[in-house]
Amino acid sequence: MAVKKDVRQVLTANLLKDGLVVFMTDGAAWSPWIEDAAIATSKESALELEGRGNIAAKANVVVGPYLIDVIEENGRPRANLIREHLRTLGPTVRTDLGKQAERAAGGSGQGGAFI
Repeated sequence: MAVKKDVRQVLTANLLKDGLVVFMTDGAAWSPWIEDAAIATSKESALELEGRGNIAAKANVVVGPYLIDVIEENGRPRANLIREHLRTLGPTVRTDLGKQAERAAGGSGQGGAFI
């Protein structure tokens, strides 16, 4: 018999206005930080996140919302797949730009503001 896998997913998308990778929070806002993401721990809560993402897509706030699997690493969510983990970091060709640079400078991204 197969072992039941714990469901841990977050909803990600890209902002329509600038293409920034974002994650849906508990308050249905969008944050550039995966640590702020609402984590679905059941099929039902994952479907609820998807529904909220689809509403935001229809309102032209984000494009392409979809769920990704996450694992907990050092008490923080981390994308399970390398492709998705790279999306959380920002541009990989210039680590002096994007989210890596903001974190290195002690910033929290967009002044901690949610979209």
